Amino acid sequence: MKLLASPEIWFVCGSQHLYGPGPLKQVAANAKHVADSLAASKQLPLKTVFKALLTTPDEITNVMLEANNDANCAGLVLWMHTFSPSKMWIRGLNVLKKPFLHLHTQFNRDLPWGTIDMDFMNLNQAAHGDREAGFIHTRMRLGRKVVVGHWSDPEVHERIGAWQRAARAWHDWQGAKFVRFGDNMRQVAVTEGDKVSAEMKLGFAVNTHGVGDLVEVVKAVKESDISALCADYEKQYAVAPVLKKGGKRHDELRYSARLDLALAKFLADGGYKGFTDTFEDLHGLRQLPGMATQRQMAAGYGFGGEGDWKTAALVRAMKVMNVGLPGGTSFMEDYTYHLSPKGHQVLGAHMLEICPTIAASKPKVEIHPLGIGGKEDPVRFVFDAATGDALNASLIDLGNRFRLLVNEVKAVKVPAMPKLPVARAVWECKPDFKTACAAWIYAGGAHHTGYSYSVTTEMLEDFATIAGIETVVINDDTTLPALKQDLRNNEVYYHLAQGIRA
Repeated sequence: MKLLASPEIWFVCGSQHLYGPGPLKQVAANAKHVADSLAASKQLPLKTVFKALLTTPDEITNVMLEANNDANCAGLVLWMHTFSPSKMWIRGLNVLKKPFLHLHTQFNRDLPWGTIDMDFMNLNQAAHGDREAGFIHTRMRLGRKVVVGHWSDPEVHERIGAWQRAARAWHDWQGAKFVRFGDNMRQVAVTEGDKVSAEMKLGFAVNTHGVGDLVEVVKAVKESDISALCADYEKQYAVAPVLKKGGKRHDELRYSARLDLALAKFLADGGYKGFTDTFEDLHGLRQLPGMATQRQMAAGYGFGGEGDWKTAALVRAMKVMNVGLPGGTSFMEDYTYHLSPKGHQVLGAHMLEICPTIAASKPKVEIHPLGIGGKEDPVRFVFDAATGDALNASLIDLGNRFRLLVNEVKAVKVPAMPKLPVARAVWECKPDFKTACAAWIYAGGAHHTGYSYSVTTEMLEDFATIAGIETVVINDDTTLPALKQDLRNNEVYYHLAQGIRA
């Protein structure tokens, strides 16, 4: 995946000097053992490193400042092996800028009922040490994830792993750059947004290049590189005969390859992690990038159609969370509905730009008219998306805050659509079509989304907690009266939240 770092998670254990040097030595050894166990877990995508046993306010503050200044630290796991008076943590937590997870565990799994004594009790006090820590986290209004259970429990590893994926995506956003080729589609509201607020709150920058800047790179692509890439296409994909070498429309495939190579170079040279374009601003390009955009998404770049930079950033974050998991992630659009009394379904697609990582089988490479934009027929991947549990997520700008909206769905087999030569997915919404669509509209959800088979609601909730933004989830438990009340409550909460910590 392009421009993907592999940062570390620091494991930090709290205690105090009251217990003396012998017990503290044992606490440190136990904490390192737990951290090493997490580091060895295949369910955790990032390396867990035992950083320190902390017993004084200065030690705590110094480690938190060190974490802030270490670009390779994506977050911290905090655990109180014994009792660690939480006033010691205030100064350090006040300055901490990295996300943290509070692991409520204890070193021993089973109590030695026949031999337990006060020495054992004093050494293994996470039951109330972590409660003391939890109080100060809550008193300070700190967003964090709490995971409860023995450190060897696979479910604990799974939940820590979800948080690590979210923390890695957040780490990836910090200082990230996204480029818009031209502006967003004219008169569209949901693709607009405050890029200054986004950089302040979310850490990534969005800037525009005129499409002419891309055109110059397109012109400079070497014919030999185009020929090599076209040959590679024929090895990887089911290329339509008319597009193959010697076919009457091979020139259009070559132009698509030219766009592919130019996009890859432009993004790499600029250090960008995602991009947008729009069919309303293609001056100097013969066609809207179709397969070129699809392939760049498959390489790990975020994308948003019609200038939708928020979705481009979200798709990138979801692709980072997706790394190493089965199932893909793509830019998506709720396009049209099947409203049969036998069952309501959504047909998801876009003009061209759906990522082949969600394909159920080898994509076909075809060329067809677009019917919008007034340019040449674009080359594109045509495929049906896989079936299974999936979700749609939308990042929207409400003016006073960002909201991350999630709908869990069930992707089903795509019916035959011989006259719709695009990449497409069909799904059924949870809890049901009518409730989900009404809830999405009440929440202000966009028609553009990040769509994924591997990213989970838990990961996105963890991500929103790290970012300090609102999350709204539509799933099997959703009812419209409760959702509408939650939205009203959230309006008040997020209006007041910045001032209630003191």
